[in-house]
Amino acid sequence: MNEMIRLEHITKNYSQLKALDDVDLTLEKGKIIGLLGPNGSGKTTLIKVLTGMTLQYHGNIYIENEPWSYQSKAIISYLPDQLYFDQWMRIKDLENYFTDMFSDFNPKKFHELLRTFKIEDRGYIRKLSKGNKEKLQLALILSRDAKIYIFDEPIGGVDPALRQIILDTIMESKHSEATVILSTHQIYDVEDLFDEVIFLKEGRVVLHKETKSLIEESGKSLLETFKEVFSYAR
Repeated sequence: MNEMIRLEHITKNYSQLKALDDVDLTLEKGKIIGLLGPNGSGKTTLIKVLTGMTLQYHGNIYIENEPWSYQSKAIISYLPDQLYFDQWMRIKDLENYFTDMFSDFNPKKFHELLRTFKIEDRGYIRKLSKGNKEKLQLALILSRDAKIYIFDEPIGGVDPALRQIILDTIMESKHSEATVILSTHQIYDVEDLFDEVIFLKEGRVVLHKETKSLIEESGKSLLETFKEVFSYAR
């Protein structure tokens, strides 16, 4: 097995709420993995544990067979579900910040993506439209030559045209050895994207399977299986 990530008995509580409940997962290199479940299923908490944003949990995480450490963050490129840069900044400020912070950041690729996304440098970020701010953040994340890419709801709340641009760019930009984790509760236009899927329900993994095998064995689309597993959430 070409292992990239291994989680052993990951449990995370928020007061009386068990956000993650004894999660065991092994994820391979070179895979695009769908982390699927309705809101509140534990997807974002799992991502926070993987990215080091949450350190108070039980269990063990291994990256390339080494225990998770702050060095692990250097190989993870993470797109959160909200914009994280300050409105007073300029695109050049962000480029300089990423160049200083991440040795794998590629300014040439960043400018290529800005052209692809048709993002004009209007000075300050606050002058960009909401859609262009989201595309700018995606360009920054994809301009890193990371080993792990994690996207938290990258297609939530965006229009269909932008949604397709985001998905196409993720597909085109990943390199063969990278592991890509994409969290979403919107299934209808991502079925062909995933090599495998993880279904999270109330903090537990209820399914982890290759997408092709799942569809062939069930005789149902990924969306139909999702609706069946999470029927309570309708």
